[in-house]
Amino acid sequence: MAGTPLGTRLFTWLKGELVGQDQDGNKFYRTKGGSEVHKNSLRSERRWVIYNGEPEASRVSADWHAWIHHTTDELPPEGGYAKHDWQQEHQPNKTGTAEAYRPQGSMLKAGERPRVSGDYDAWQPE
Repeated sequence: MAGTPLGTRLFTWLKGELVGQDQDGNKFYRTKGGSEVHKNSLRSERRWVIYNGEPEASRVSADWHAWIHHTTDELPPEGGYAKHDWQQEHQPNKTGTAEAYRPQGSMLKAGERPRVSGDYDAWQPE
């Protein structure tokens, strides 16, 4: 919680209930009492995450994304859902970092882009 804003830390301490933690160490909370607090209301319970490290929304795995966005009320099982053999491990978005994808010929990577069929050929008069 070191990088968490003071207001979020205070709100979590006063009104938060820890419901789980993912494999990256991110902790997931909801308001104390869960959905019982808003049982006779159109409002839904508050859900939030305290990141382990840099706060970046793409670091929330699909297992927890569904719960935090009220797509489901069921918490992911300990260790996450069983994955199909064709599924890859969750990766955060690397755009804007040194690990971002930069294809050959990009302004940020050396080399020349390979020619493709859709490239423009300038008209030359005869």
